Order: sequence, then structure tokens, then C-alpha cells
Amino acid sequence: MRTFRLLDLTLPFPAENLALDEVLLEELDERGGAPILRFWESDCPFVVLGRASRVADDVDLTTCEKDGLPILRRASGGGTILQGPGCLSYAFVLPLEWNPDLASIRTTNRFVLERLAATLRQWEPTTSVRGISDLAIDGRKISGNAQRRTRNALLFHGTILHGMRADLVARYLKHPSRQPDYRSDRPHRMFLRTLNAPPQAMKQAIASAWNAMPMDHEWPKARMPRTIATVLTRSLEDP
Repeated sequence: MRTFRLLDLTLPFPAENLALDEVLLEELDERGGAPILRFWESDCPFVVLGRASRVADDVDLTTCEKDGLPILRRASGGGTILQGPGCLSYAFVLPLEWNPDLASIRTTNRFVLERLAATLRQWEPTTSVRGISDLAIDGRKISGNAQRRTRNALLFHGTILHGMRADLVARYLKHPSRQPDYRSDRPHRMFLRTLNAPPQAMKQAIASAWNAMPMDHEWPKARMPRTIATVLTRSLEDP
């Protein structure tokens, strides 16, 4: 298996962390190179909308404003999520030519998620791929994922709930208007659960499964100011 570059890096602010995923994609799309696996976990909660999500549909805006929660929008699709402590975020940045299974959204979901599920089964043997791009344990979601595709590369990023309580998600997010069939209209408290595994151990196991080794050079910091500005501007706009 070819080696991934591993970047275990959480930046201080939510917008910076979203921007870094996009910067890594831009750099690989333009310059090529080995694929990247990044991990991060924010120390403060914040809401992240999917590219086509609407604030009024998905977010309890009054509670977010009362509690001072940032509301941001990522460049990828998928639904609205809460990120923060207890929510391990990861990003795979891949050249499209790296594997034939990266040719479409559907085959990419299956390719990445099946390997992630197999890795997490050492803690929860019933971990499986559900819906379009979820991981679940006994029918309850622990992970959601989304993609952003460019001409030469793709960003596949997602989260694993290991300590974030479902009632915290329910405090800030409304019941989704769009949902996978297996959710069966269950509220957040009945649909979400956590994976009982130490985040550092999960990171090590996932990195091993993808043959990821620490990066031996600087990540592309020069692109960050422009991309952070894009993230902040995008977050103010509804589609």
C-alpha cells in the first residue's frame, strides 16, 4: 500500500480548521503528491452547515446566538452537524488517480467507509456502513461524512462521535428535514450514539490502516488567509 502523509493538527479557531481541509485539497489538486490523512478535534463546539444546507431548516439559531456558538459552512455536501469536544474529525485528501474506486461519489463512499468500519470494529464489532455516507453501531449513527471533488483530487472528511452527547446536538440542531431511511424519523437522542474508544487509539488505528506516516514538510500556510476569508464569507450566505 502506498504511504499517506499524516497531519495531526488542530488549529485554534473553527474557521481555520475548516479552511485547512480546503487548503490541503487545493494544494494537492494543483501540485499533486501523496495523499493526506488529517486529524483534528476542536476544544469548543460550533455548528457546520453542508454546502446546500439552510440555517432556518437545520439550526436553533436563538440558542446558538444565546450560547455564542459559531455557525460556519463547509465546501462539501452532506448535512448540518455539531463539532467540538468529543467529536474526532478526519480528512482524507486524495488524488483522483490514486484508486479506480475514487471515480464517483458512491464508490468513494464505499471505498473509504468500509475500511474505516473495519478499523473501528476492534472496539465495536457491529460497526457498519449505513445510509449514503454514515457509520453506525446497531443502527445508531456514530459518523457522518461528505466530499468535495475538484479536477484532480477529492476531499473526503467526516467525524466520529466518541464523547459528544446527543442531547448537546439536540440543543443546537433541529430535527433534520432530510434524513437516511434507517433513521426512521428518530430524534437526535435516539439516533446518535458514541463509540467507546480513546481518540488517540482511534487515530493510531486509522493511520495504520491507511499506512499514514507523519508529514516531513510544512503544510501550506500561505494559502490560509484567503481560504479562511472564503469560509467566513460563505458562512454568512444561505443557498
